Amino acid sequence: MYDTEPETTAGRTAVSNDASGVVAGSVVQAGSIAGSVHVHNSQPEQPVPRQLPSTPAKFVGRAEELARLTEALDKVTDADSTVQVSALAGAGGTGKTWLALHWAHQHLDQFPDGQLFVDLQGFSPADAPMDPAVAVRGFLDALGVVPDRVPPDLHTQTTLFRSLVDGKRMLIVSDNATDATQVTPLLPGSPTCKVVVTSRRHLTSLVTRHGAHHLRIGPLSDTEARQLLTTRLGADGVAAEPDAVTELVACCGGFPLALGIVAGRAHMASDAPLAVLAADLRDAATRLGALTDDDPAVSLPAVLSWSLRALTDEQARVFGLLGIAPGPAISLLAAASLTALPTTRASAVLRGLEQVSLLDRDTNGRYRMHDLVRLHARDNHPEADLEVALRRVVDFYLHTAYAGDRYLNRHATPLDLDPPLAGCQPQPLTDAAASMAWFVAEHPCLLGAQRAAAVRGWHQVVWQLAGVLQQFHYRRGHRHDAVTVLRTGLAAADQLADPTSSIHAHRLLGAALARIGREGEGLEHLQQALSLAERAHSRHHQAHTHQALASAWGRRGEHGRALEHATRALHLYEQDPTSPVWKASALNLMGWYAAQIGDYQRARAHCQAALDLHRDHLNHDGEATALYNLGYVDHHNGDHDQALAHYRQALVLRRNTGNTYQVANTLDRVGHEHVACGQTEQARAVWREALELFQAQGRDNAAVRVQRQLDDLDQRSGIA
Repeated sequence: MYDTEPETTAGRTAVSNDASGVVAGSVVQAGSIAGSVHVHNSQPEQPVPRQLPSTPAKFVGRAEELARLTEALDKVTDADSTVQVSALAGAGGTGKTWLALHWAHQHLDQFPDGQLFVDLQGFSPADAPMDPAVAVRGFLDALGVVPDRVPPDLHTQTTLFRSLVDGKRMLIVSDNATDATQVTPLLPGSPTCKVVVTSRRHLTSLVTRHGAHHLRIGPLSDTEARQLLTTRLGADGVAAEPDAVTELVACCGGFPLALGIVAGRAHMASDAPLAVLAADLRDAATRLGALTDDDPAVSLPAVLSWSLRALTDEQARVFGLLGIAPGPAISLLAAASLTALPTTRASAVLRGLEQVSLLDRDTNGRYRMHDLVRLHARDNHPEADLEVALRRVVDFYLHTAYAGDRYLNRHATPLDLDPPLAGCQPQPLTDAAASMAWFVAEHPCLLGAQRAAAVRGWHQVVWQLAGVLQQFHYRRGHRHDAVTVLRTGLAAADQLADPTSSIHAHRLLGAALARIGREGEGLEHLQQALSLAERAHSRHHQAHTHQALASAWGRRGEHGRALEHATRALHLYEQDPTSPVWKASALNLMGWYAAQIGDYQRARAHCQAALDLHRDHLNHDGEATALYNLGYVDHHNGDHDQALAHYRQALVLRRNTGNTYQVANTLDRVGHEHVACGQTEQARAVWREALELFQAQGRDNAAVRVQRQLDDLDQRSGIA
C-alpha cells in the first residue's frame, strides 16, 4: 500500500539517508523539538510518492460533483491560508472512492511533489478501523523516513509528517474514514497541499474545525446510470433491450456498486437477455439477494452491512424500523411514533443515522432512505417489532389526518377512532391552514399508510384513512388518488359489521368516480348507498346521497333530474333542525340546477338563501359556492360587473381555504367576465393561471378548453 516511486532528473533515484538515519535531505537536530526539520540542499532529493491506485475504469457522470471538488481544491491560497480539504460523504456503494480517484488522476499535474493514499478501513468487513498512527507511519515510509527513526508517538510522527510535506504541492487522499479523529493526524499544515477524504459519515468536525468543504455523494441520476450500463455492456446491447435497461436502472436506484454488479452478471451470462436479469431484480423481496456476491467487496448487502457495525443498539433498532415506514420520506414526529421514542431522542438517533449516510435529510427537514438501503434495513429487524411499529406510525397518520380533516370539513359526521397505540404521538394541528400544509407534506405517506394497513387487514383503519382524505383530495384536485383510496376503503368497509361505513364508502366513491367522468359507475355506487341508507332508515345519509346523486346527474347534463335529487335532499335536511349548513348546501345545488334549466329567478332566490345560511354559520366553503352560483346567474342576466364582483369574492375565499380545484373553476369564469367587459389582458392573465391549475390537476378537457379560449383571445388581438 505504501510503495513509493522516487524521481530524479533522469526519472528515478534511490533513497539515500544521512548519518541521522532520517530521510535524505532532512535532519532532526539533537536536543530540538522532536520532528522539527532542517533541509540541507546539498543532500539528494526527497522521494516523490505515487500512491494513488490505478485510474478507475469506465467512469461516467458526476459532472457537478467533479466541478465542486475542483472548485473547492483550486482556491488561490496565500501564506496565511489553511490547507484545502474536501470531505466526500455518502452511503456504501455510491462510488465515493471511484469519484475521488477519478478526480485525482484528472489533476495529477497539479501535484508534482507526489500523491499519498491510504485506505483507513473505517467500514471494512474484516478489519478494525486503521489506527491513525499506522496511517501516519505509512506516509512517513512513503516519504523516505527509515523505520527505526520514526518518532515513538503519534504527535511527533504527525509533526514530522507535516514538516516533510511543508511547501510541497502534494495530494493526500484518505479513503474510507470512520470519523474525523482518524483523519486529523493525516492533515498537512501547508496550504500548498490538498486533501480529499471519503467516508460514510458526515465529518462535521472537519468542516467546523478545519474548514473542510463537505460534498454529499448521492446516487447517480437515471441518465448517468444508463450511461454506466452503456459503457460496460456496449451501446448495441443496451439499445437492443431498452425496457429491460430502464427496469435495471430503476431497480439499482443509481447505486454504482449495484449497477456494476448487474453489468458483471450480464457479462458472465452474455447469452442471456437483459430481461432475465431485470426479472431477477423486479421483486423487492428478493432484490438484495440478486445483488449478492461471494466477494463481500462487490456484494451490495455486505457493503451495506458494514455500515451497521458503526451503529449503537438503539440506532440499529431505529434503522430497522425506518425500513418499513410508509411513503418516500418521514418527518421527525412520524419517526418518533414509529420508534416510540420521545421527539428529542428520536431526533438525536436520526442525526446519528444521517451522519453515517444511512439517511438523508431534505430541505424540508424530512428524512429519506434510499430504496436499496430501505430493503436492507427491513431485512435486518425482527418481524414482531416491525408490526407494532408500523401500527404506531399508521395510527400517527390516521389520528393527525382526522384532526386536520375536522378543520377542513367542520360539519362532517365525526368518525369513531380507536385510541392510538401506546407510543404513538399524533401531531397537533392548530387551524385549517396548518392542516392543509400538513396534508400536502404528508400526502405520499398517507397513501402509503393506507396501502400498508390494507396489506395487514386493518380494515377499520383502511376505511377511516379513506374517509379523512376525501376533503383534501377534493380541494387539491387529486381526483384519481381519491378514487384509488376510496376503492380500497370500500373493500375494507365491506369487511366491517357496520352498514354505516359501507353507506359512506359507496357514496364517497360514487361521487369521486363522477368527478373523473365515470358517471355511470359512480351512479351505481350512489344508488347502492341510497338503498343501504333507506334500509337503515337514516335520513341523514339519504340526504347526503341525494346531494351526491344531484351532482352526478348534473355532470351527465340531466339537470332536471339533478334538481329533483337536490330538492329531495333539502326536504330531508329540513326534518333535522341540527343541519342548517347541509340545508344551505342543498339550496346551493337547487339554485345551480335551476340556473342550468334557465330559471334564473328561482336560482337567485335559492343561492341567496344559501349564502345567508353559510355566512351565519361561518362556512366559507359553502359561502364561496353560493357566491360562484350567484355570479353565474348574474352573467346570464347580462350583469357582468356584478358577476365579476361575485366571482372575485368566491375566488378570495377559495384561495384562503386552499381549494385549488375550485380556484381553477372560478378563474375560468372570471376570465369570461373580463372578456364581456372588454378587459382582454385581465382575461388572458386569469386564464393562464387557470390553465396551469387544470394541467397540474390532470383535468385535460378543461385545460384544452381554456387553451382554446386563450388562442381565440390572441387571434382577436392580432397576436401571431
